Amino acid sequence: MFPLWDDVPSLRFPFVSYALIAACVVAFFVQLTAPNGGEQIVREYGMIPLRVTHPKAREIIVETQSQSGRRQREVLDLSSPISPLMTLFTCMFLHGGLMHIVGNMWFLYIFGDNVEDRFGHIGFAVMYFVSGLAAGIMHIMADSTSYIPTIGASGAIAGVMGSYMWLYPRASVMSLIPLGIFSRLMPIPAPIFLGIWFAFQVLSGFQTEAGGGGVAWWAHVGGFVAGLGMTAGLYYIGGLNPPVQQVRSSTYPPFGGDTRRWQSRPW
Repeated sequence: MFPLWDDVPSLRFPFVSYALIAACVVAFFVQLTAPNGGEQIVREYGMIPLRVTHPKAREIIVETQSQSGRRQREVLDLSSPISPLMTLFTCMFLHGGLMHIVGNMWFLYIFGDNVEDRFGHIGFAVMYFVSGLAAGIMHIMADSTSYIPTIGASGAIAGVMGSYMWLYPRASVMSLIPLGIFSRLMPIPAPIFLGIWFAFQVLSGFQTEAGGGGVAWWAHVGGFVAGLGMTAGLYYIGGLNPPVQQVRSSTYPPFGGDTRRWQSRPW
């Protein structure tokens, strides 16, 4: 399932969401224009679990396999111009490819504005980065000896999604559902869409062998739980803005000026 739009209008301009998107896009272009496709930037500013757990280490000797099948030893540089703990934040602005950043920024665009409505600009920024930090810590706990750089905003965005799930239980997400050579558009209740997404992350995390590359599934899980938990806690102590009272038809794209397609719905 891929989200196209939701049926909850934002009541304020999402400055922070758009600023985060812009910052990630700028960082991605810096990666593209850097030597070797930005490999050094990823190595120095990406989050390497082994570097965080062993901050005094400067290099590591690992065994790799050549194309001919022979095993060989390789020295990997773990040095960084910043503190290893700071890479837990800098890694949120780096991405591994065009589809990686497009997918992440689209999810932030869909869900970020509504969560920013409820948290306010500063509160949303805090929630976003705390979720990203929790995602990084969860990934380290799942694979503390990994020397592979972890990059991407998906852990922090997962926190936004967890927050959205709590704040808008009656929202719907118009989704593109691929069915072989056919595709279908279908409005799906937000808790079901996000619940399926979360369950997929958990199942994928259990099926992924520690030490391998690819997607940091447990980072997504950690970010989602952090965002959901922070939102639930603030909700019960009354620390969130009043809920949005209007929605748009989930079958209607979020552009155009036909106000007849708006309706009231209490959350």
